[in-house]
Amino acid sequence: MTRVTTVKRWDRQTDVVVVGSGLAGLAAAIEARIAGSDVLVLEKMKGYGGNSAISDGVMAAAGTALQRRAGIVDSADRMAEDMRRAGLGLNQADLVHTVAQRSVEAFRWTIDFLGMTYQKRVDQFGGHSVPRCYTPLRRSGSQYIRPMLDKAAQLGAAIRTRTCLETIVRDTDGRVCGVAVRQGRSTSDAGPGERVWIRARRAVVLATGGFANDIAFRTAQDPRLSAAVGSTNKTCTTAEALREAMRIGAMPVHLSWIQLGPWACPDEKMYGVGPDFASYVAFPYGILVNPDTGRRIVNELADRKTRADAILAVGHPCISMTDQNGVVHSGHEIGHCLRRGVVQSFESLEALAAYYDMPRDAFLDTVRAFNQGAAKREDGLFGKPILAGAGPLETPPFYAMRTFPKVHHTMGGVLIDTRARVLDLQRAPIEGLYAAGEVAGGIHGACRLGSCAITDCLVFGRIAGQNAGRTVLPR
Repeated sequence: MTRVTTVKRWDRQTDVVVVGSGLAGLAAAIEARIAGSDVLVLEKMKGYGGNSAISDGVMAAAGTALQRRAGIVDSADRMAEDMRRAGLGLNQADLVHTVAQRSVEAFRWTIDFLGMTYQKRVDQFGGHSVPRCYTPLRRSGSQYIRPMLDKAAQLGAAIRTRTCLETIVRDTDGRVCGVAVRQGRSTSDAGPGERVWIRARRAVVLATGGFANDIAFRTAQDPRLSAAVGSTNKTCTTAEALREAMRIGAMPVHLSWIQLGPWACPDEKMYGVGPDFASYVAFPYGILVNPDTGRRIVNELADRKTRADAILAVGHPCISMTDQNGVVHSGHEIGHCLRRGVVQSFESLEALAAYYDMPRDAFLDTVRAFNQGAAKREDGLFGKPILAGAGPLETPPFYAMRTFPKVHHTMGGVLIDTRARVLDLQRAPIEGLYAAGEVAGGIHGACRLGSCAITDCLVFGRIAGQNAGRTVLPR
C-alpha cells in the first residue's frame, strides 16, 4: 500500500481545499476565508449542499435563552451525557464535550452570522433528557445552505461542482499537500472526466459525509444492510473519500455502527415526508404498534437505535399512530403527508385496526392501557415521557403510517482530535489533513441523537476551517 504520491505538475494551487459543500464543508470554507486563506470547495454533485440540504434542519443546543425563557434547565454536561448514553459509552469523550460545549455558540452563529430564523419552540427528540432541539422556520437543511453559500461567495471562496475526489496527496515528509480530482464528472455522470492535480498550500479538509448508499462498503460493516434496506440519504453518500483517507493512514473508527432512522416509511423513496409525521407527531404524541399483535413494542421517545432495533426485531413495518389532539399539540402540519398517501386518516380506532389488518380487541386494549397511563402522566409499560400537551388517544380523526427503518447516518469515519485534525494509526495528527461532519467518526459512538448532526457539522466544520486556514505554510 503506497501512501506517498509523486506529482510532476500541479494544475492549480490554493491555500485550503475543502472537499464537500454540505454544512461542515461550507462552515470550514467560511472560517478558512475569515482566517485569511484562499479556499477552493470541491463538490462531486451537480448541485450544492450534499445530504445536508435534504435533512430536516433541526439542531441541538444546550443552555439557550429560549430554553431559559421556557423554564428548561439544561447544560453542556447534560447534553454530553445524553450523547454518551445513546452512544453506549463508545463516544470519544473529548469530542462529545466539544460539540456540547460549543453548541450554543454554533446556534448563535447561525442566527447572528447567517441570519437564520427558527420556530419559537423547543422540541424534545428521542434520547434527549430535556427539550433542546430547534427547527428552522421552514423545516429543511436547505435553509442553512443558501446563506452559507452566499457568505462563502461574499468572502471570496471558490466552489467547483461535478468534481470528484480521486487521490489525497501525501508527500515524502508525510504531509497532505493536495488532491487529485476528476473534473467534469459527478456521481450521475458516466464519463471519466479530466484528472486535475490541485495543490493545497496549507491543508485539505474532508467534509464528504457518510456512506449510507455505498452498499458494498456498508454491508462489509453490517451484512444486514443489503440493497433491500432503503436509505434516507442522497445517492451521493458513498465512501470513496473515507477509503482514500484510510489508504494514506487515517485511523478508522466505529465503521460498523450504522444508524437506521426508526421513523422512516417504506412506501416512499429516500427521506420523504413520513419522518415529519412519525418523528414530530406520532412518536411524541402517540404510539408504535406491531400490526401482528396490536401491541406496543418500545418507548417511542427512546434513542434511534433502541427504536430501530425494536422494529427490526418484529421483522416488518409497524404502525405509528396518533389522534387529532396529538397533531394539534405537536404544532406540525401533516397535510403534505396525507396528500402523498403516506399517512392515512381514520374516523375510528376500529377502522384503523381493520385497514392494517390488526387484531382489533388487542389494539383497542393497547390504546386503552396507554390512555389510562397518559391521563396520569406516566407510561407504566415502557417509561415513555408524557410530554406537555400529550394525552389520551381519543380524539378523531386518528392518523397512522407504516413505519420501518432506513439507513440514515453512519457514525463511523476517520478519527479526529478536538482541533479537527485527522489522526493516524498511532493517534498522531496527519499534518495538513482535517475532517468534519459525518466523515469523522468517534463523536456519536453507537448511536447519534437526533438533531446532533447539524450541531456536530457546524461545530467541527468551523473548527476545521479555523485551524486549516491558519496552518503554517511549509518551508
